[in-house]
Amino acid sequence: MNKALVIGIDDYKNSPLLGCVNDAKCIAELLATNGDGSPNFDVKFVPNVQTKAELIDLLSLLFEKGEPDIALFYFAGHGTDDMVGSIVTPDYQGRDFGVTMTDILYMVNNSKSKNKVIILDCCYSGKMGEGVFKSTESLLSNGVTIMTASSRDETSKEDAITGHGVFTELLIQGLKGGAADVRGNITPASLYSFVDQSLGAWEQRPLFKTNISKFLPIRMIEPKVPKHILRKISDYFISPTDELKLDPSFEFTNNPSYEQEVMEPFAKEENVKIFKDLQMLESVGLVEPVNTEHMYFAAMQSKSCRLTPLGLHYWKLSKHKRF
Repeated sequence: MNKALVIGIDDYKNSPLLGCVNDAKCIAELLATNGDGSPNFDVKFVPNVQTKAELIDLLSLLFEKGEPDIALFYFAGHGTDDMVGSIVTPDYQGRDFGVTMTDILYMVNNSKSKNKVIILDCCYSGKMGEGVFKSTESLLSNGVTIMTASSRDETSKEDAITGHGVFTELLIQGLKGGAADVRGNITPASLYSFVDQSLGAWEQRPLFKTNISKFLPIRMIEPKVPKHILRKISDYFISPTDELKLDPSFEFTNNPSYEQEVMEPFAKEENVKIFKDLQMLESVGLVEPVNTEHMYFAAMQSKSCRLTPLGLHYWKLSKHKRF
């Protein structure tokens, strides 16, 4: 079972925030279930944690208790760049701002969870994962992934339209499906890639740090192509360099029952089924027609189709029964 601790803090006495609790609430709701409604993370959503001690206790429960496949911590609130950096709690006093990023990293690095994911939407969050002695070198144990809203010396911004943090708004879009691969899997890497591509060179720079050999999905949505069709890709293309010869019998409208010009060979049910699969594979960039712009013309002009470079990747996965 996966477990997640999701915290948003607006309730700071001297510098209150407006959208962090709502940010955390949206992330908690998305992590709790997959796109089909099946359970995903066992989420503990805690808005407006008041004290450093309470936050440390919650982090201890997340990272030091049990051995889940994934233990995920999301935080939205204030962050500071003082010394090693801290995520700030409302009871901060003087230079004791809250829980230091090195203290969090210590718990994460010593956790028995197979995969540990830390996602921070706060100012100066890029300090997470750095060494203590003025070093920017990342010090992550095996299985740790960190995503931050900004670099070590940047503030984090709010989206003026949605009211969410700029970073969290992109996380929400990604978790809803924008970061999913063809099979519907959303991993930390694909989520970061989605965020990174959405922000320009003049905007805040999210960071991604990881020490992991295999990413597990943190959410799954309905796949863009049903898996039973993806699995057929190595049946339709015996060799990855093959071209699949088409003819008018693959196009279902090439049928005398339709009021249009038709030609032999007329549509055949078995070929029409194959062609619909191929068109779906084309729609997600796995197959392309040869020497024509559309699959329809490839069939009607007796041309062929072939795998794209991305299609070759999924051909290999299909051939070796990896999904």
